[in-house]
Amino acid sequence: MERLRRGIATPVAVVVLACAVLVMIPQALSTRFIVGSGMGGWNTNVNYTIWAQDKHFYNGDWLYFVYDRNQMNVLEVNKTDYENCISDHPLHDWTTGAGRDVVPLNVTRQYYFISGKGFCFSGMKLAVIVENPPPPPVASPVKDGAPAMNLQGHIVIPAVFAIAAVWDSFLRFW
Repeated sequence: MERLRRGIATPVAVVVLACAVLVMIPQALSTRFIVGSGMGGWNTNVNYTIWAQDKHFYNGDWLYFVYDRNQMNVLEVNKTDYENCISDHPLHDWTTGAGRDVVPLNVTRQYYFISGKGFCFSGMKLAVIVENPPPPPVASPVKDGAPAMNLQGHIVIPAVFAIAAVWDSFLRFW
């Protein structure tokens, strides 16, 4: 009976591992931006427009706010409230109380963030435009006489290993 359990557990482990890898692929392609990195984090007297100007924010990226949790917060607001530093009716309060807040950028649009409690007037405001990721680069054409590279080897080798793992588990089962 123990042998039967081990034989079944191996394919189940392979399936679970494959599912975990597929779930992690989109996260591996995203970027986590520490807001104000190199400038003191989410703090007063930082120009976040300058901080964000050389960055590209794509759908699936994350903003990571690090700040003094006893004084500041992270509020998502509309454009008018952003421009006027109005924190009375935020679209979303991302403050968790730990001073380490993560905001997923999962919609392609303009995002506006401020810190309430008067800190917005000291420069604690950030606007970012989130875009769809650029398409992958196009492969250059193959020149005459050059060996043609195909992707079959990239698919065949993992498939062989997967089939071998399944075959091995069947042999252990029988």
